[in-house]
Amino acid sequence: VGGYECTPHSQPWMVSLHYGYHFCGGVLISEQWVLSAAQCWYNPYSMQLIVGDHNVRMFEGTEQLLKTDNIIWHPNYNYQTLDYDIMLIKLFHPVKVTDAVRPISLPTGCPFAGMPCTVSGWGSIYSDSYLGLGGMSFMPFHLQCADVPVVSDEECEKSYPGMLTRRMLCAGHPEGGQDACSSDSGSPLVCYGEVHGLVSWGRGCGLPGYPGVYTKVCEFLYWIRDVMAANP
Repeated sequence: VGGYECTPHSQPWMVSLHYGYHFCGGVLISEQWVLSAAQCWYNPYSMQLIVGDHNVRMFEGTEQLLKTDNIIWHPNYNYQTLDYDIMLIKLFHPVKVTDAVRPISLPTGCPFAGMPCTVSGWGSIYSDSYLGLGGMSFMPFHLQCADVPVVSDEECEKSYPGMLTRRMLCAGHPEGGQDACSSDSGSPLVCYGEVHGLVSWGRGCGLPGYPGVYTKVCEFLYWIRDVMAANP
C-alpha cells in the first residue's frame, strides 16, 4: 500500500509462494533455503516457489520454479498471537544464482529505531479497511516496494498495547500511507542489505498510528542455523 514499483530484480532474494496464485512472500537466505512466515504454511506437495520474478502475469525468462523438499515451522508458533511467526523451506534443488536471483544476508545485529528499510511484495496495493469491506483488494502484477523506517518498541506498544513480544518488530511512518498488506505475509523487510523482518500482521494497511508488525529475524539466528545444519 502506498509503495512504488520496484526496479526490476532489485530485490533478487524475493520469493513468491504459490498454489495456482501468489498467496505469500518469502526470502531466499541461501541457495537452498527460503525464510517465510509460519502463517504461510501450506501443503508442501501443492506449493510452488518462484524466484527471479517481477511481473507475475508475464514470463520474463528470469524466473525459476522450485519445488519444496521440507518445510519446518517454529515449534513455538502461535497462530492466535502470531508469536514466533517464522518457518524455513528447504528447496528440492538449489537455485541457480543469476542477476535476478540471489540470496540475502541474515542480520548481523538487531535493528534500531529509525533504521531505513524497504519492504517488498506482490500483496494488495489498496486497503479498504477504512470502508470496512474486508476482502476487496487489488493485487499488482509488478513487485511493489515501500520504504519504511523501524519504529521503536515503545512507540509500537502504544499502537498495539499488550500484543507485541520480543520476537516482533514494527516499521512504518507515523502518518501511515505506506505498508505491507494482505498476501504480503512472509515478505522481507530489508535494511542495509540484510533481512531484518518478515511481514506478519498489523491493523489495516498503512493506517496512521498503526505500523506494520514483522517477525524480528535477529531473534531467530540460532534457530535458523540449527535447522539448516540438521537438514543438510
